Amino acid sequence: MLYLLDTANVEQIRKAYESYPIDGVTTNPTIISKEKTEFATLIKEIRGIIGKDGMLHIQTTKIDTAGIIKEAIALRDFVNGNFYIKIPTIEPGIKAMQELKKMGFNITATAIFTQQQALVAAKAGADFVAPYVNRLDNISSDGVGVVADICNLIKIFNFDTKVLAASFKNVEQIHRISLSGTHAVTIDPSLLKTLLYHPLTDMAIIDFSKDWRKRYEKKYILELLENVPPIVD
Repeated sequence: MLYLLDTANVEQIRKAYESYPIDGVTTNPTIISKEKTEFATLIKEIRGIIGKDGMLHIQTTKIDTAGIIKEAIALRDFVNGNFYIKIPTIEPGIKAMQELKKMGFNITATAIFTQQQALVAAKAGADFVAPYVNRLDNISSDGVGVVADICNLIKIFNFDTKVLAASFKNVEQIHRISLSGTHAVTIDPSLLKTLLYHPLTDMAIIDFSKDWRKRYEKKYILELLENVPPIVD
């Protein structure tokens, strides 16, 4: 499983990279605009944190084929490193994907809500397809089921495309799409923290600490290890 952060907030990215095994960052025009800062500076800061090998997915703001291609070229030349151009899965986008793939671009097909959108994008050369789970659930559809179908179709037709599931509200959605064989998820940093949370884990740690202090309250770890011979490989 690949874990990507769905944010452009520099501090959130820096904190997450300090503690978690993060594979990259995804953005979109809305996420970028929330930071209220100059685009070029923001992207340089993000690249500086994640390094040249970290995946950085940036979405085109154009929705016509020529505009998408032009913007993709400009972004690749500027962003450098492990860069993916995110392209909406619409007709001009599918056309642009095919052209950009010939030019050697890494492509993420985004705004996917159906199995066939994902299949067409995969055939057009997308390296990742990004179905939106919670947005489907919000309209009484089955977001997890759609992702499972997409994973199965990609396997049936032997595409190299990976599924990058997006739009989550809770850990249960992430857990269920993981069981479906999803290759990657992009999630908000606050939700990333909840992947590790369980009250029984917290209780166990409290009990360990309490029992240790009860038995060794007048001793320190260094004192306990004084007479222990060193470990020899």
